[in-house]
Formats: sequence, C-alpha cells, structure tokens
Amino acid sequence: MPDHTTIYQQEADTYHELISKQADLMERIEALRPCCGLDIVDLGAGTGRLTVALGEKAKSIIALDASEAMLRVAADRLEQAGLTNWRTQAADHRRLPLADQSADLIVSGWSICYLGSTNVANWQQNIHQVMSEIRRVLRPDGTAVIFETLGTGSETPIAPDFLQPYYAMLEKDYGFAHQWMRTDYTFDHWQQAERLTRFFFGDALAEQVIKHKLTRLPECAGIWSLQL
Repeated sequence: MPDHTTIYQQEADTYHELISKQADLMERIEALRPCCGLDIVDLGAGTGRLTVALGEKAKSIIALDASEAMLRVAADRLEQAGLTNWRTQAADHRRLPLADQSADLIVSGWSICYLGSTNVANWQQNIHQVMSEIRRVLRPDGTAVIFETLGTGSETPIAPDFLQPYYAMLEKDYGFAHQWMRTDYTFDHWQQAERLTRFFFGDALAEQVIKHKLTRLPECAGIWSLQL
C-alpha cells in the first residue's frame, strides 16, 4: 500500500483530485444535525472536502489536520469559495487547540482511524484521548459525526480487521450510533480511475480497475454519530 503520511505531506493536490470523485456527504450530515448557523470543527480536514461545504452553512468553521500541506489546499479552496468564517490550524486529534464547549458540531472524515488501527502502539489510549477531547470541545447539545472506511472496492460493508476493535469501541464504550452508506468514486474514464486508485489504494485494486475497465469504484463508509 502507498505511504499515506507521505501523500498527505507531499501530494495534497493529487489526493484532492481523488476525493473530488467521491459521493457527497452533506445530505447525511444534515440528516444528523442541520448545519446552518453552527460553530463547526472539521477534524482531519485534509484538503477541505467537508470544510468548504460545511463552511457555506456554518456560523464558523475550524479545519484541523496534522498536515500543513493539506491545510494550505483547504485554505485556498475556502478563499476561492469567498468564505470568511473559517480558520485552519495544524493539530493532533488528541490535543485539540480549542476552548471547552466551543463547538456545536464536530465532523471527522477518514481520519481518526490512523490513531485507532490495531497496528498502532497504544491505539486504545489514542481513541480515549480523542473521544475525551471531542466531549470537552462540544457544547452540551453538541453532535459528533465520524466517517470511516468499510471497504474500498466493496459493494457491501466489510470493516478491515485492524479497525474492527476501534469501531466496536465507538459503539460499546463511547455511545455512538452506527449506520453506513455507499461512497463510490466516479471517474471520468478508466485510465484516470487506474492512476488515482494506484496512487492511494495500491497496485492490487488498480489492476482490478484495468482488468474490468472500471470508471466507478465502489466503496462503503461507516457513519458513527453521537448526540450529547
């Protein structure tokens, strides 16, 4: 598999090209918490996929990510959208640079998993710290919405083995409700699909794209939500 840390630090533009081909998430977020007029935090904001869409409705939005390179792309996109109600800051999910009870909604897309993989040392403590920070920053009626992978290249949800314990903790230990959705990638042509799939997901999936000349790559995502 490609090194995602390197991608996030050095290839933010290509990463954004990939995720721009994915299904929109705003309808699902709005169903869980209408966003108009809220103070919102986007954890692991990356290139601003959720930040820009949420920023158009929010009172304020803060984009946090470990990668300053990703946040520079997000800031450019926010400026291009004509938004002024935002700021970006490099941060660790376990130590959020935010005041207590300062957010109505916290969203995180495909980000907390990097701290919650069983391949990572102290992953359980990592998740405990992240969840403690989320609860600290949310207001008493606040909402948290977390998106994580349930399989790229899969028509039905299949949680990776190394993330299943983290997903179980969200529900059993931290009270999150769970649902899932399709987040398929729709590419302009199969050559683009092959290039971007190989870039982020690796050779095995890219070879399947070539074999079947795929322009649609199926993907499933889990949605975990918490209402305080």
